Amino acid sequence: MAYTTTKLLIDQHIHGAFGVDLSSAAAEEIVYLSESLYKHGIGGYFPTLVTDSVKNIKRQITEIKKAAKCDKSNCAKILGIHIEGIFINPLKKGIHNPEHFLPSTIENYRLFEDEFIKIVTLAPELDEGLIPYLNSKGIKVQAGHCIGSDLWGISAATHLFNAMQGVLHRGVSTALSALLNDNIYTELICDGVHLSDEIIKLTAKLKPKDKIILISDALPITYSDIKETEFAGEKIFYNGKTATSLTGTIAGSTTLLDKIVKRLYDKKLLNLNYINNVHHYHNIDLPGKIIWDTNFDILEIKSGG
Repeated sequence: MAYTTTKLLIDQHIHGAFGVDLSSAAAEEIVYLSESLYKHGIGGYFPTLVTDSVKNIKRQITEIKKAAKCDKSNCAKILGIHIEGIFINPLKKGIHNPEHFLPSTIENYRLFEDEFIKIVTLAPELDEGLIPYLNSKGIKVQAGHCIGSDLWGISAATHLFNAMQGVLHRGVSTALSALLNDNIYTELICDGVHLSDEIIKLTAKLKPKDKIILISDALPITYSDIKETEFAGEKIFYNGKTATSLTGTIAGSTTLLDKIVKRLYDKKLLNLNYINNVHHYHNIDLPGKIIWDTNFDILEIKSGG
């Protein structure tokens, strides 16, 4: 049988799955999530925390760090924490709770600062000195939930096109700047809900092939029996395809990375660089590999070198 071998998947933007909410789960639940993710070829991930109170963010950082000590071979490695929110633009808040938004200052970041934070998504147009501080610490700064076009100090665009100023035929925007800057990575949610296949094709034409990162942005309801829940302070409803707030705002994805990879393959949109790029972005050499069958379903997951 013909097959394809790739690196293990890394998801740098995920809020939970299998009923586990990374914004509230205890360490034991997060370990269960890590074990479950590994079965889908996800060898590593960055638990992503939405806008919340400083108290809750600090609590979850502690729980995630406890869970990160899991050294089982069949456990997805927790590679760091992604802070999405708290420093974003209310005009592009999505389902984030503006009650907890804070000015983008070093002082406010220090309220929950931790060495395990590796990615921070913020609105660059609202920055008050935090971007250069995060850069000095080696933290990836990403533009998201924003409208600004000046991407100085920014490493990547968070879920490109979603919750940001889109491409304009007059003037500038976040998405346009991200597309035109070959040095900036772009996260894409290619689940068939967040982006059309046409915009994925456009992005693939405009961006260097080594600058596209696949993410799931998966919600806790992903691969669970939950149809209604609360996430980021909002009631979320799942109709079997899309998870939205009461007002219809898309809350996140309900698809994991392995199925996103397969979907892109089926649509003839997959470039294997998309799997490797996140490894390069974080300079991570994650041991192990995935063997995919001819339909790009996972045939075997190997944890060795």
